[in-house]
This record gives sequence, structure tokens and C-alpha cells, in this order.
Amino acid sequence: MFKRRNKNKKKAPKKDPVYVDGIRPRPMYVDYKDLELLGKLTNRHGRIVSRRKTGCHAASQHAISKAIKRARFMGLMPYVGD
Repeated sequence: MFKRRNKNKKKAPKKDPVYVDGIRPRPMYVDYKDLELLGKLTNRHGRIVSRRKTGCHAASQHAISKAIKRARFMGLMPYVGD
């Protein structure tokens, strides 16, 4: 009647999109002009996607949010989605 879910199944850890070949860039900087990367890290409403969904580390999420806010201020990205 009911299907049982396998509780022991492990999920693969998500890859941080800012890391280059799995290595943390130093200094941690995300270019606000890289709209392709920033577009992947915002949802269709224009909101910044959480760390849980993107797989970012804390430092890279902070750099991403700064870059998105900077791009919005410069007029490269919209504040709200379609």
C-alpha cells in the first residue's frame, strides 16, 4: 500500500559554483559583471538563492550576494523578476 523510502541513501554534496576546479579562489571575489553566474544564483523572481540550494560555502555566498547587489545597483540585473 505505502512505499517505504530508503533513509540510508546519502546525497552527493553540491559543488560550490564559485570555486575554480574545486579550489577556493583567494581573495574571494565574484565579478559583478559576470551575469551568467549571477543569473544562476538568483531565482525567477530575482531573489538570491540560499546556500542550502546552491551548495555555496559561507564566504562565497557572502561574495555572491555582494556581487548581485552591486550588479543591481549598476543596473545590470533587475531587482524583481519577470
